[in-house]
Amino acid sequence: MARAGLTAQRLTEAAAELADEVGFENVTVSALARRFGVKDASLYSHVRNARDLRVRTSALALAELADRAAAALAGRSGKDALVAFADAYRDYATSHPGRYAAAQLEIDPDTVAAEPARRHAELTRAVLRGYALPEPAETDAVRLLHSTFHGYVSLERGGGFSHQTRTADASWAAALDALDTLLRQWPEPRK
Repeated sequence: MARAGLTAQRLTEAAAELADEVGFENVTVSALARRFGVKDASLYSHVRNARDLRVRTSALALAELADRAAAALAGRSGKDALVAFADAYRDYATSHPGRYAAAQLEIDPDTVAAEPARRHAELTRAVLRGYALPEPAETDAVRLLHSTFHGYVSLERGGGFSHQTRTADASWAAALDALDTLLRQWPEPRK
């Protein structure tokens, strides 16, 4: 019999909280069971296994990130949309480091995380509409934005910018200015 109050959603939310506290890599069924004061077996009626728990946590994180990005993008286009989207991304990574790590999980397109991942990708493409990039340039630009944002927040969170006198915020703003310039002057694709 399932323990009263435990649901897949409640376990997923607790796993996301735990990820922010101890790191996504430390979220296990055992750690979550300890949090609820139950045996591991009590959780298996709600999640199939550790991978299922991790995918559910990734889906939650991707949905939260997409919600923040959508709110930030409302009514914006061009550089304003780019900056709002980038800032929402960076703020989420900073305020929810474990969830952000969960959002980077490689997922199968047939999992619960597939829809939030698609929504996040669509929002990235919405930012790029203001730049009118044809394919394959748009796909290349989506990859560039994700790589730039992820690389920046990963280095920043790891202390990679702490040895400089220029603030990370100032460099972030400069990076976004440079991305805007690049997106407005995107080169012709190589043959």
